[in-house]
Formats: sequence, C-alpha cells, structure tokens
Amino acid sequence: MSSMLDPITRRHVEKATESLEGEFDGIFSRETIDRYIVDSLDQFGSARFTDFLPVLAYRFARERLRALGQADGSIVKEQPEVLFVCVHNAGRSQMAAGLVALRSEGRISVRSAGSAPGETINPLVVQAMSELGIDIGESYPKPLTDEVVRAADVVITMGCGDACPIYPGKRYEDWELDDPAEAESLESVRAIRDAVDARVRQLVAELLAVA
Repeated sequence: MSSMLDPITRRHVEKATESLEGEFDGIFSRETIDRYIVDSLDQFGSARFTDFLPVLAYRFARERLRALGQADGSIVKEQPEVLFVCVHNAGRSQMAAGLVALRSEGRISVRSAGSAPGETINPLVVQAMSELGIDIGESYPKPLTDEVVRAADVVITMGCGDACPIYPGKRYEDWELDDPAEAESLESVRAIRDAVDARVRQLVAELLAVA
C-alpha cells in the first residue's frame, strides 16, 4: 500500500514518521518506526476515508510502539493497563474503554481493538456515550495486534471467541454483552452502555484497590 501513495500523502506520512522518530528517540530505531508505519498503512489501506490515512497510520503506529515499549520494558508503565477486544471495535470495546477512562479518572490506561475491525464507530454508540460526557467521535476501529496484548495487565474479550492470544501472568475475562450493531434504537444502545458501565465500575474498583 505504501508504494502506491500519491506525493502529497507520502509527504504527510514522512512527517508522521519524523514525529514518531523524535518521540521515540533512544527507544526505537528509524527502521522499527518505518516498519510500524508501513504496516499501519497496510492495515488501513482499504479504509473508506483515505484522506485521513496518514493520520490513522500515525495514531495506530504510535499506539503500537508505546505498547511494544511497555511490553519489552523500554517504556515504564505507571498505571494498570486494560485491553478491551470485540469483533468490530465499533461498539462495546469502545464503550468500555471510554468508561474506564471516565470512572478511573485517568488512573488506568486503556486500549481497545477488534478481531475484524469495522470502518467507523457506530453512531448510536457515539451518541449514547456523549450523554455521559464521553466523546469518542474521533476514535476509530483498530485491528488487534500482538504488542497491545503483551502490554496489557487485563484483557477483556466481548464476543470475539479465541481471537486474542494468551500470555501467562495476565488476567483474562470474557464479558457476555449484547452487540450494539444489532440494536435498533438509541434506547437499546443505552441499555448496553449501562451494562458495560456496571462491569467497568467493578473492574476499576478492583484495579485501583491494588494499584
């Protein structure tokens, strides 16, 4: 995909790579950063909104590099890390991530991913979350990658089967929740949101009690 970029998009990608090189100076080589940028471009190469491809690739590569650094110990983890995984990363896992950030008041780091990510966040999910003051409008579905699993202390799956690799020393849970993609109304999505919130509150209380 990266070899097919037009000159303007290529320049934006080069700037993104330079920004990551400055941020991760002394942690990752330029070659590693290039590899993650190229792989991230390939992951989003079929995205409908290609105008945002450099931004998506930058954000995704940055998140993956931070996770890689945390997993190998070159970046210190100062907070518990939770990873939520569902199928499309467009509903339940995005809800849970936003709610953890809210309920923990930023004291727990959180990521989300999808085993078969969609293109955009479910608009009813965005609306339901905005009612709690949580803006996920700029979030985007992301594919599940190995380094974000390795960096997590707690991995919570939501209807994605055995797509998530298992590593020793981590806490794994599977939350059985309805899928907002099958909801027919905002009221139904609110009910799912509130069910997620109840589980999140318990999780946050447990993690902060031992942090």
